Amino acid sequence: MDLKNIASALSQITDEKGIPFEKVLESIETALAAAYKKDYGKKGQIIKAKFDPNTGDVQFWQVKTAVTKEMIYSEEELLELGEEKEGGEEAEGKIRFNEEKHIMLEEAKKQNKKIEAGEELEIPLESKKSYGRIAAQTAKQVILQKIREAERETVFNEYKSKEGEIVSGAIQRIEGRNIFIDIGKTLGIMPKEEQIYGEFYRPGQRLKFYILKVEDTPKGPAIILSRAYPKFISKLFELEVPEISQGQVVIKSIAREAGSRSKVAIASNEEGIDPIGSAVGQRGSRVMAVINELGGEKIDIIQHSDSPEEFLANSLSPAKVSEVKIMPKNQALCIVPEDQLSLAIGKDGQNVRLAAKLTGWKIDVRAEVSDEAVSSEEPENNN
Repeated sequence: MDLKNIASALSQITDEKGIPFEKVLESIETALAAAYKKDYGKKGQIIKAKFDPNTGDVQFWQVKTAVTKEMIYSEEELLELGEEKEGGEEAEGKIRFNEEKHIMLEEAKKQNKKIEAGEELEIPLESKKSYGRIAAQTAKQVILQKIREAERETVFNEYKSKEGEIVSGAIQRIEGRNIFIDIGKTLGIMPKEEQIYGEFYRPGQRLKFYILKVEDTPKGPAIILSRAYPKFISKLFELEVPEISQGQVVIKSIAREAGSRSKVAIASNEEGIDPIGSAVGQRGSRVMAVINELGGEKIDIIQHSDSPEEFLANSLSPAKVSEVKIMPKNQALCIVPEDQLSLAIGKDGQNVRLAAKLTGWKIDVRAEVSDEAVSSEEPENNN
């Protein structure tokens, strides 16, 4: 193994993989320790290596733990235990003494007067620069494994910190119901339930996605992406509306049926700022940018209010509400003009259903009855 060539490759690996220099250096040292043990060490030894990337020099130590008589099994105790325990394993606070891993405290103090029981003693070993083929192969495998682990850890930490944010990516492939998206350093996955109903996806297509969650799995980080999650809309509005990203206008709640229609309740934190005007933009430019990203999904922007009656009336937009009656158990009766009834309910009840989700109230919509209708019904009621 040419250690100087390994040193020159460190910076290249760090740049290409985005792995911290310390992690790459650690993988090299672990590999060198494994190679040393393979060619020059003994079974059970713990070898530690220190690699100087500037000179290519390596120092080696054997690591032993300082122990006292109270910490190890006596011969009588070992006979009682039989063959139940493997060498070096702890049980009931005691260990089996292994001269390759342990050293008596009295002996350890001859080399380090300050060492205490349970601490590690590093015993210098003769440095070696030549290794056999098997040892070099072992070192290579260790380096690759450690770099893969460090790369996975780096990717996981980076995207874990981005949970709840928007990322841009290109669709790489479609496998069954799952869509795999290239989001830069890794692939994200968008399962069927997180896809917008009716939206067509094709390889190479570039879209925005919501990072729903990042999980650490044995195969590496799993980054779950979504385009159907309600908060995806709020993040798109943050990108398009400066007043929202700056906190002057806030999105209070969202009700969404992905691919069809959404209702967004917004309010202003500062006087003089029109929240609906800010979200809609000049000639509807801002809300249209969000609608286009969502493939034409309709969006109703609702003025939020602390008054339940006002908020409920607004939530049924675009229908006009004549009166709102607050009922027990979080129920509300909304009275609308007769010609607004179908608009208030919406196709297949969608408008009133979304309004209920948006407000958190159970909403009953009824048409107001005119005086003429009431008088015409009276004779029938009397009969």
